[in-house]
Amino acid sequence: VAPPQDLQITDPGLLGSLDIEWKPPPNVQTFNECTVRYKFEYRNTGDRDWKVIFTKKLKFRVGFDLSRTAEVKVQTLLEGWCTDDVEVQSDWIYATFQVPLQGKLESEVQNFHCIYHDWEYLKCTWQPGPLTPHGVHYGLYYWYESLGHAAQCDDYIQDRGINIGCMLQNLSQAEYKDLSICVNGSAAATLLRPLYVTLRLHNLAKPSPPKQLVVSMSASEELYVAWSPPGGKTPPQCLEYEVQLAEDQGEAKVAWASVSTQMETALTIPRTNQSHISCVRVRGRTNIFCADQGFWSEWTQECFSVSRKEDKQLFVLAAVILSLSSSLIIFILIGQCKKRSPSGKPLRASVG
Repeated sequence: VAPPQDLQITDPGLLGSLDIEWKPPPNVQTFNECTVRYKFEYRNTGDRDWKVIFTKKLKFRVGFDLSRTAEVKVQTLLEGWCTDDVEVQSDWIYATFQVPLQGKLESEVQNFHCIYHDWEYLKCTWQPGPLTPHGVHYGLYYWYESLGHAAQCDDYIQDRGINIGCMLQNLSQAEYKDLSICVNGSAAATLLRPLYVTLRLHNLAKPSPPKQLVVSMSASEELYVAWSPPGGKTPPQCLEYEVQLAEDQGEAKVAWASVSTQMETALTIPRTNQSHISCVRVRGRTNIFCADQGFWSEWTQECFSVSRKEDKQLFVLAAVILSLSSSLIIFILIGQCKKRSPSGKPLRASVG
């Protein structure tokens, strides 16, 4: 079977999403009794593995890192009665695409970092490259599948008049899709290298800390820890939690020990060392069912003290001593009053 024809790559201006198109092999009409499919593979130069798609279509839109060369290849697959049900493969045809990169690599922004806070807004920050001249102006542009065209950030974070970050709102339609971003810069008489990245929001999610953490102790000296999911738009079913205990070691630094990573919002902890457990803390992140990775939230209020056994015994002892002392004082006062009255008779109060 012949390979496909006229493999082409075009850039629709969507910050990395390129259109790949080809035509069927010239003799495809002769294979009426067979199924014709195509094996389409693509990657950026430098990537080890190819991404593979089996399809009957003749056109695809896929994402690339435009700072590197895009590579694609396609072959014809033929199977059916005309091949005795054995799959026949054609030779590959290849194509590449490279955006002309302007400026030196050292003029590209550095330390680009994004966090999707509470599944509500995306905060991206960066730093100017080492060869960036004074008076530079940076712009962030983004695109995802539901947008008709690339859009520019309208809420920048600035430092000394220079854009060093961006806040993007209302990105729920971009969740679980490729979000293409370009950070470009301009300066007088200087060309700057643009930065291209492709993000997945669910892998950048960072929830707020859990709420309403409550720690109590049962009669059997077990700790019961309960909390509520954080606020915001983080789906509760997408969260897992880490619970830690700390031991009171006197003058030594408190050592936190992880006791559980779970999706439930309550935990009962046996107290094996009843005299040393002093506090509990909890944090959350997106679980493996909703993301490949994510950021842990901040911890809840750092320490919730738990009454220890010796503290309870000391409290009971103090109460007994206070009660005995009060009784003794009362008896002494009664004795003093009897000594002051004549013949041991009780004193009568004068009316007047």
